Amino acid sequence: MGVFTATRYVRTIDMVEVSWLKELGIRCVLMDRDNTCVPRDTKVAPPSVMAWIEQVHAAGIPTCIVSNNFHSKQVERSARELDSEVVHHAMKPAPFAVKHALRKMGVSPSEAILIGDQVYTDVVAGNLAGLRTVLVRPQSTTDLWYTHIMRIGENMILHGRVFEGE
Repeated sequence: MGVFTATRYVRTIDMVEVSWLKELGIRCVLMDRDNTCVPRDTKVAPPSVMAWIEQVHAAGIPTCIVSNNFHSKQVERSARELDSEVVHHAMKPAPFAVKHALRKMGVSPSEAILIGDQVYTDVVAGNLAGLRTVLVRPQSTTDLWYTHIMRIGENMILHGRVFEGE
């Protein structure tokens, strides 16, 4: 498995079964914010994501947002709404913020999973930190200009890849 390869490919974050997380021994879910939990064009998590996070928490698994977003107040507001811890200014794909989140949450890499919508940031950062990773489709087509450029490369890597739920 290469650094650009996720453990699993699922259409949306709420399609990741909580039972699967429990089977893996996951004790913490790290998740990207923009276009993973919160569509970039609305800045509010949809009800399906809110319900999924409630199920994760009900199973005794805490969550932590690990976001590259530099708008700290927006990220912190989302973390409060999702009842999650937060690490912003993550600078993914560097694994440092992911490792910081692991320490903050008191778990080892084998006890955590990172879920995100970008190969070059989320999947790479999680893999470099030694976590399992889940790649989801972005919730919105609205993205930063440089993310649009990165998506061209991602599409080449993902060509023909089937995402569960599609």
